[in-house]
Amino acid sequence: QVQLVESGGGLVQAGGSLRLSCEASGRTFSDYAMGWFRQAPGQEREFVGRISWNGLGRYYADSVKGRFTISRVNVKRTVYLQMNSLKPEDTAVYYCTAQRVGGEFWDYWGQGTQVTVSS
Repeated sequence: QVQLVESGGGLVQAGGSLRLSCEASGRTFSDYAMGWFRQAPGQEREFVGRISWNGLGRYYADSVKGRFTISRVNVKRTVYLQMNSLKPEDTAVYYCTAQRVGGEFWDYWGQGTQVTVSS
């Protein structure tokens, strides 16, 4: 089992920045690729980005490319989502997730943290 706890959400004005953190406990952190998803009210959960177990591979949704950056520090068992140039449409609950290396599915999910961007 892997437990994931997100933090860092909050209220920010459009154009501002936030950094989300997700700390993992349980199994070996470097055994997992990590990802971020988000879900706005009334909408389906959508992919934001992912980072490989060693941090060398990073992929982003087109909607956040160039504005968001995912990073990880394995010795701290933590993955980050740096969000810059925030827009009102980025308002959502943001979820951290873990996928075992070589796996097909996202195996574990955090409880989510709310990000609200005011115009």
